[in-house]
Amino acid sequence: MVEELSVGVWKQAMNENSRADLVVRGASAEVLGQRLEEPVIELYRQLSRFLLVYKFAVEELLTKLRILSEEFDFVHRHDPIEHVTSRVKRPEAITAKLRRKGFDVSLDTIAEHLDDIAGVRVICPFVSDVYRVAEMLSGQHDVELLLSKDYIAEPKANGYRSLHLIVRIPVFLSSRVEHVKVEVQLRTIAMDFWATLEHKLFYKYDDQVPADFADELASTARIAAQLDERMQALHSRLR
Repeated sequence: MVEELSVGVWKQAMNENSRADLVVRGASAEVLGQRLEEPVIELYRQLSRFLLVYKFAVEELLTKLRILSEEFDFVHRHDPIEHVTSRVKRPEAITAKLRRKGFDVSLDTIAEHLDDIAGVRVICPFVSDVYRVAEMLSGQHDVELLLSKDYIAEPKANGYRSLHLIVRIPVFLSSRVEHVKVEVQLRTIAMDFWATLEHKLFYKYDDQVPADFADELASTARIAAQLDERMQALHSRLR
């Protein structure tokens, strides 16, 4: 089991520019001015190796999406992908989520119970593109679709809309093949605009939002959905 440490120690151990990083790369802890505990350094090593595979999985998916984007645009004169972003969840966020779920913090638990360690977000011009890209991606023989949640057909109560996929793909390493789960979120520009600003608003108010905020957000989500519908109709007319 990975030793449970405070968020502060996690950040100290896992920061890319931290002393722990330099220790792992061979520098002396004493020379760097402060000795870190060996469990912290070993924890850094374990999780660095563990999360590296998720980084590779994200890169594999980004390559697949780039190929789909360019090939589809060449054949159909329409690019179904506006842009793509990605991330690998930070260790302190991983351990915090496991604790909220009531799980022990270990590498096996992380791999088994968390589906969103690695994430890719695909922004599409139109709603039809969201489903088209999802179908093309999940239809590839080395992409295993584990779960699909359609928050476009059935939006969340706050108005959030997006298509979520959990896929598993092979990552070919020097001595083995790892099959890694990645969360893929597909949404339109309007959906992404709403979700991004909704997140910023809640972050600003530290979740203590005015009483009428929820209703107003739900209303703006409906406006964004109507915009998607009208733009989709215009796109269909031109096609």
